[in-house]
Amino acid sequence: MRSSSYLLQTLGLLLLCCTVAANKEPLENAKYKDPKEPLGVRIKNLMSHMTLEEKIGQMVQLERANATTEVMKKYLIGSVFSGGGSVPTPYASPEAWVNMVNEIQKKALSTRLGIPIIYGIDAVHGHNTVYNATIFPHNIGLGVTRDPGLVKRIGEATALEVRATGIQYVFAPCIAVCRDPRWGRCYESYSEDHKIVQQMTEIIPGLQGDLPFGQKGVPFVAGKTKVAACAKHFVGDGGTLRGMNANNTVINTNGLLGIHMPAYYDAVKKGVATVMVSYSSINGLKMHANKKLITGFLKNKLKFRGIVISDYLGVDQINTPLGANYSHSVYAAITAGLDMFMDSSNLTKLIDELTSLVKRKLIPMSRIDDAVKRILRVKFTMGLFENPIADHSLANQLGSKEHRELAREAVRKSLVLLKNGENADKPLLPLPKKANKILVAGTHADNLGYQCGGWTITWQGLSGNNLTIGTHLSSIHSNESSSYSTLGFL
Repeated sequence: MRSSSYLLQTLGLLLLCCTVAANKEPLENAKYKDPKEPLGVRIKNLMSHMTLEEKIGQMVQLERANATTEVMKKYLIGSVFSGGGSVPTPYASPEAWVNMVNEIQKKALSTRLGIPIIYGIDAVHGHNTVYNATIFPHNIGLGVTRDPGLVKRIGEATALEVRATGIQYVFAPCIAVCRDPRWGRCYESYSEDHKIVQQMTEIIPGLQGDLPFGQKGVPFVAGKTKVAACAKHFVGDGGTLRGMNANNTVINTNGLLGIHMPAYYDAVKKGVATVMVSYSSINGLKMHANKKLITGFLKNKLKFRGIVISDYLGVDQINTPLGANYSHSVYAAITAGLDMFMDSSNLTKLIDELTSLVKRKLIPMSRIDDAVKRILRVKFTMGLFENPIADHSLANQLGSKEHRELAREAVRKSLVLLKNGENADKPLLPLPKKANKILVAGTHADNLGYQCGGWTITWQGLSGNNLTIGTHLSSIHSNESSSYSTLGFL
């Protein structure tokens, strides 16, 4: 017994010495910097060099307006994002976007370990925050096309336009299954039918690239012309009571797994890099605190190995009012399996709470390591360590002619004609070329902002025609081949 005990103590001391030695490895020779090393070796090596503060910093995603040099270096932030409508300057060019992202990236690279940030943005129907980007139909229109190949091509075009601005990560696609048309975000859902939503997850390989043969379920991003995708909002956001946003979804296990979960099976199989948690609740439990579904099902059952990220201030909303009992909210979220916090109403408080919970052993270090390992896996897989700085080589992809033609194709395929005239013998369409007048009705007819809808320049969209050219009414007026005159619009 004594000899066994002595042997165990000796082995323990040896392992401790090896760990300390690994931590003292000169950073210039560190294995994580060598792209020839296997992915697992690079992750393990980098984590062996990281302090608790550096690990927690990787778990924070900060809004760009707050990403000052002081904050980035002091808190060692791992990710930055543009909130809805958050831009470098109004009408910013792709070059201006690239320069802004690079400036933030340089702040991250100047820290001790030089871990690059991953920059995220909502690209819900094209690169919709950026002036002059191609705007595609919203998901509700794309679902109507029943054309997964088209949706994949839209993903490819969107990835190019996002990369043209130096950004590597998009908060898309939304794979909600909208079960109540009263939900204000139904337009972000491909369909009320989960089978159609599953088909439309083909946008993920469009955004990220096709998984290499033989791989399945591993986060994958195929180089500098692709972006990390985000399947959202996990889970049941389209099934809330009375369609109220962020409300409670009351559902049994069969309904949850049979309606709202199937698209996540497909997303994980296709290598989606991240999954965003929903503001909503399942049977009274906030999804941001739902360990059974986040860790038990998504991570353990589906074997998802990417990043689980909160929605904007989602952790702050676990308790009411916003930010109440904050320590419990942070504890509940990290225990549930959250890996990255999208902003906080109080950054210092978030980091202090996380640090305190770990030091008091209320959150095990293994949970922090799991989160950081997932974050680094995505960053290494994307090639961010080798190519952290963007250039201007893709600037001509933003709003390109090819992408606008693709958008027109998508619009044509998304149109639904419910009835063509009084009967089949007297169809209304196609319109006769010699018609004298056309009534163009509705407030949207001559308002491009309304026609584009939400998530266009700002998260709720804008009214007006000052962002680009062309509306239904102006298109009819400018059609040289037509002999139409218009009665106007209401």
